[in-house]
Amino acid sequence: MYTEMVTTGAIIFGKGDYLAFNEAEHPVALQLGGSNPNEMAHCAVLAQQRGYDEVNINVGCPSDRVQNGRFGACLMAEPDTVAQCVAAMQKEVDIPVTVKSRIGIDEMDEYEDLTRFIDVVANAGCDTFIVHARKAWLKGLSPKENRDVPPLIYERVYHLKEQFPDLHISINGGVKTLDDTDLHLKYIDGVMIGREVYSNPYILAQVDGRYYGDSHAIPSRHQIVENMIEYAKVQLQQDGARVWHIARHMLGLFQGQPGARIWRRYLSQHGTQKGVGVELLHDALATLDEAQHQAELFRASKPNDAVG
Repeated sequence: MYTEMVTTGAIIFGKGDYLAFNEAEHPVALQLGGSNPNEMAHCAVLAQQRGYDEVNINVGCPSDRVQNGRFGACLMAEPDTVAQCVAAMQKEVDIPVTVKSRIGIDEMDEYEDLTRFIDVVANAGCDTFIVHARKAWLKGLSPKENRDVPPLIYERVYHLKEQFPDLHISINGGVKTLDDTDLHLKYIDGVMIGREVYSNPYILAQVDGRYYGDSHAIPSRHQIVENMIEYAKVQLQQDGARVWHIARHMLGLFQGQPGARIWRRYLSQHGTQKGVGVELLHDALATLDEAQHQAELFRASKPNDAVG
């Protein structure tokens, strides 16, 4: 699992703890934004000390704020800078240092531009790349539009693997099902799923058994809620923690299931209230179960269609 992008400035100079995570999240990678090799190396050391399994350099985020800070997708135009960061970081840590990029930016969107970037950074010691199969327009499109408007060109990432067979190449962008994942894995080494996992997290329930040989039974959505209640009890002991900080990431758990809208509405309406605790998840689940029960009773009461 990858964190949201955290900048070197936030880690080094910020007042909050930007490196905190829960042990249940392993293996977890810190996605780091920055372009100063010394600062990147310093943050990599801090990440290793805190127990992160990987540090990933973000070379894909296209927002104006990121460009002004000289990190994210604009660094695709500076492969030598990224290479210097990789070398400085690998010199200081033992955990993997990886790179997430786009297939291009603005007018630098030819396959040759991408391969030059990969070649320069790989020669500095990076052997793992996660490639979002869209280019990014640094001017003219919002970050949200940059996730949808530029077309996906999966074949370009496939070609990277052919050209750099010794590198570990993963693909990102527009992956919505595990069947999609199977298709991509015919050509590349890994698949990163982002937005679909967030909106439909239960897609992950089958991953361990399907790809990693895990023989445990797949947990039901109800069991996941019960597990998260126990998790929330521990988290709420921390200063400033609120159950909504956890529940808001569970809105999509019942996506595609009867009562999904009721589940989302209950959490949204009650989750932000002052003083609410883990009973929020208990009550939301009870409300969902009652709605599903009433729907079943209604269906059972309807006469079968007449057959002529």
